[in-house]
Amino acid sequence: MATFFKRKATVVALAALSLTVAGGGIAVAAQPESKVGQPAAARGTGQQPPVSAAEQRAARTAMRATLAPPAAGQVAWAVVSSTGVLLQHSGNVVSAFRFAPGVGVSPGQFQVLLDYNVSQKAYVATVGTNDPNNVPPSGQVSVAPRYLTPNAVFVQTRTSDGIFSPRPFHLVVAN
Repeated sequence: MATFFKRKATVVALAALSLTVAGGGIAVAAQPESKVGQPAAARGTGQQPPVSAAEQRAARTAMRATLAPPAAGQVAWAVVSSTGVLLQHSGNVVSAFRFAPGVGVSPGQFQVLLDYNVSQKAYVATVGTNDPNNVPPSGQVSVAPRYLTPNAVFVQTRTSDGIFSPRPFHLVVAN
């Protein structure tokens, strides 16, 4: 009887292995073609504006003039107005600006520049202001690493209906 169970276990193990290999082959064959990089993506709503030469120079200058990056567990933060003015910030935030709407640029697109590499950090943003007398208009905010700029964060704001629109926001970069 013990021999029967050993043989049965071997057969079951081989069957499971063959199904796994066959399923993996099917999964590999069925993968869609992946998109490569942002430059190949069509410019339109939701895409980041191209990085200008002036932005690249400012980013390199900010990295050279760095303070010590915040220690693990600490954060860098910024409060930015709907016009792109940096209202308040921690020491590692260098600047913020709003992109001028135009070809390939939607309203409500911002860049926040820091003095250290934040490309692998966690970002949290919310619509808000530092004015105690006013509540900002409702809306949505999205954040992402800035394309080709490792020490910048890209921010996109929208109305509650999802229409691209400048909104004031708070940004936190967790280290």
